[in-house]
Formats: sequence, C-alpha cells, structure tokens
Amino acid sequence: MSKHTKVAVVTGAARGIGRAVAETLARDGAAVVIADLPTSDGEATAAALRSQGHAAAFVAADVRTDADAMVAAAFNSFGGLDILVNNAGIFYTVDALNTPFGEWMRAVEVIYHGAFLCSRAAAQVMVERGTGGRIVNVSSINAFLGLLQSSHYNTAKGAVDQLTRCLAVEWAPYGILVNGVAPGYVDTPMSIVDGVNELESEEFQEIYVRRRRIPLARAAQPQEIAEVVAFLASDRCTYMTGHTIVVDGGLTVTF
Repeated sequence: MSKHTKVAVVTGAARGIGRAVAETLARDGAAVVIADLPTSDGEATAAALRSQGHAAAFVAADVRTDADAMVAAAFNSFGGLDILVNNAGIFYTVDALNTPFGEWMRAVEVIYHGAFLCSRAAAQVMVERGTGGRIVNVSSINAFLGLLQSSHYNTAKGAVDQLTRCLAVEWAPYGILVNGVAPGYVDTPMSIVDGVNELESEEFQEIYVRRRRIPLARAAQPQEIAEVVAFLASDRCTYMTGHTIVVDGGLTVTF
C-alpha cells in the first residue's frame, strides 16, 4: 500500500463525481475514506483503489447523521484528516405548489445540512490539531439559475455556495481553506431523472450539442470535475478561499 501524505474524506464517493474525486485524490497521494450509504458501491470503490496500491477505506454513513463517524473513520484508518470533499447529493423533481414539505426538504437536508454537519465535524479536528486543511463543496450551476421542478435542489445548492463563503471567512484564522466547484451537465448516474438519461434526450442533443448552448458541445466527464476539486484540495491552492469555480463547458456564459 502506498505511503500517503494527506487524508481525505469524500462523501457520496461510491460513484459519479465522488468516485472520480476519490480516485484523483488517491492518485495524488492521499489516503481516502469513501463515505456513502450502506446500499451503495462504496466498498467496491475502496477495494478497487486498494487493488491499485492506494490507501482507501469505506465507511457506511449518511451525511445527515453520521458526520462524526466519517471523521472517526479517517482517524481510525489513517491517523488524521486534512481534506473534506462534500459531494453527497440527490436529485428528483418536485412540484413546489403541491409536494409535501418533508419531501421538498429532503434534498436540503442531504445537500446543505449534510455539507454543514460534515464541514463542522472536520473543522473541529482540524482546529484541534492546528494543521489547517481544505474543504471543498461540490455545488452546481443550479445554485444561481432557475429550473422547473427544482426549487428544492437549486435552493440547497445556493445555500451551499453561501456556506462556502461564510465558512471561508470564519475558519481562515485556523488555516482552513473552503472553496467550491459548480459543475454543469456531467455524465453520471444523476443524469438519469425519472428513469430517463437527460444527456441522451433529443432535446439535450439539439439544444446543448448541435446548437452549442454548451460551447464545448458535450457534457463533462466526472474526471474533469475531479481535477478541479483536487486542485482546491491540494497544497497548490494557497491563496484562494470562499470561491466557487464554475466548470460547465461555457454553458452559463451563453444566452
């Protein structure tokens, strides 16, 4: 097993962007705790990393209730915690007029409350150790755009962006840098909404690809988001905090 230089916890890391982030951080020399729900492919992701010679462990955890367990897993497995990537999220459509409030709130609890609870748990140990650290929040271009049947998700992502700014200011004296990444369309399992892969739809192909509403005329691959996360989590990022980098192929600069 490789000798690691940093220890990272990545939430929602069993698949999609989270898995790509875990793989990229491991490639860069970090020991990685894969945090995801127990019904996920988290253990398989950790095992795949270990088979490649990386230090990796899986912890079955819900970001709404198990933030302390994730931090404990990092210490128990690898002796510390230097990086937290808040990636866990869910998406489903809602009717803001009629959907029960509890169902509307579920996305907010996972995306926003989960990011706060995990950030606080990580920062407490970073402050106690006096070594600083990096927290990276995976947001979305939905944080600053309107979208039909997405008031729950967009509101939660907007709150994550504000959380990034506020925690960056509050925790700067402790050497903790807090930044975010806002992807646009990414080719992940979350692209499948209500059983349909939106990236394969005729609407997406016509508007975003052929008409180049996305100037680069394609969705991102998870690795392309992970590379930006890895920079923000690294020692190469030293004078940037409180900002969210948009990685969307140029989508939000068109009209």
